[in-house]
Amino acid sequence: MQNQTNIEKSSWSHLSTVELYGVPILAVTERQCVEVIMTELESGRGGWCVTVHLSILRHITIDPDIRALVANCSFCVADGISLVWASKFRGTPLPERVCGCDLIYSLTEEAARRGRSIFLLGGNPETASLAASVLKERYKGLKIAGIYYPPLGFEQNSGQIEKIAESLASTKPDIIYIALGFPKQEQLIAQLRHLCPNAWWMGVGVSFSYVCGEFKRAPIWVQKLGLETFYRVILEPKRLAKRYLVFNPPFAAKLLISSWLARFGHETK
Repeated sequence: MQNQTNIEKSSWSHLSTVELYGVPILAVTERQCVEVIMTELESGRGGWCVTVHLSILRHITIDPDIRALVANCSFCVADGISLVWASKFRGTPLPERVCGCDLIYSLTEEAARRGRSIFLLGGNPETASLAASVLKERYKGLKIAGIYYPPLGFEQNSGQIEKIAESLASTKPDIIYIALGFPKQEQLIAQLRHLCPNAWWMGVGVSFSYVCGEFKRAPIWVQKLGLETFYRVILEPKRLAKRYLVFNPPFAAKLLISSWLARFGHETK
């Protein structure tokens, strides 16, 4: 996380965290998360919020480079009901799930209310533009600083990286949503964050597709039962089946068991 000096000055330093496999998750509601980010913006301080769901937590535990990458963010929130369950098993419950797919609405709404601008980067072709139109229509007065969809393989193209950098540096947005999937979006944030040090950055995965209606989110009751990932598998079986049906269930079981044991002083790795 950020160095201690910055944390002591931050608007979330008084809030508690819950550690899951060594990753500190900020114990906040969605509303509190929005308020923290907006307070930081008003104070002239930028930052980077990572929304950690089960798959991301699994990658952090097996890849030291990804762990180091996420450790450089300002704070993490629990974008996954299994993380909330695990925190309850530990006896240190997180208040609720704070999902990037929800934050893109609530944070944007507050940005519009306070005259702040947003930049939409990534997503499937055209989804950034379509999502921007939906958000601008929904939240009157919203400022769209910029929209950009980089072509496939852009991360290997120095010209494309430079084009993105120039666009961000020239528009100076307040909030930057990057929809490239984990960890590509986080890697790009780490690479370009210095260009807009007073902005807040957030990787939002497939959120643009949800906003513009390309993908349909699971019903609320499915989300509350923790079955949203399986709903997504039904929509995108070729891309997600292995990740969510092969890798995630054993890791989820291990997380819940280790959290329960940790409650009684039996830490596991």
